[in-house]
Amino acid sequence: MTPIFQPAKPLLRIFDEAAALKFYADDLGFTVDWEHRFAADLPLYMQISRGDLVLHLTGHFGAASPGATVFIPMTGVRDFHASRSAANHPHSSPGLVDQDRGPEMTITDRFGNRMRFCEMD
Repeated sequence: MTPIFQPAKPLLRIFDEAAALKFYADDLGFTVDWEHRFAADLPLYMQISRGDLVLHLTGHFGAASPGATVFIPMTGVRDFHASRSAANHPHSSPGLVDQDRGPEMTITDRFGNRMRFCEMD
């Protein structure tokens, strides 16, 4: 059987559940798809999405390292940048850089994880 690859779902480490939800859901417009805990007193593991972009967030030690970079191809980077700038959120108001391939903006969450949104056709 020939292997068939599915889209990756990057796993990002978080340290504060309320701050993560505010940043990803409230500030960036992600939807929480599901949440999981092995027990009530254990860290949260959850899936969030916006369109076809799916991320996993975890508070579990050792599951992921803070400071990861996720390359996110998309269309409409300039409009997304404008909406982030107009919202005036302190942790999601990045600059816009014109690269050879098109505009790019990087948003860093409060845990050091970077999302690099890149214009792709």
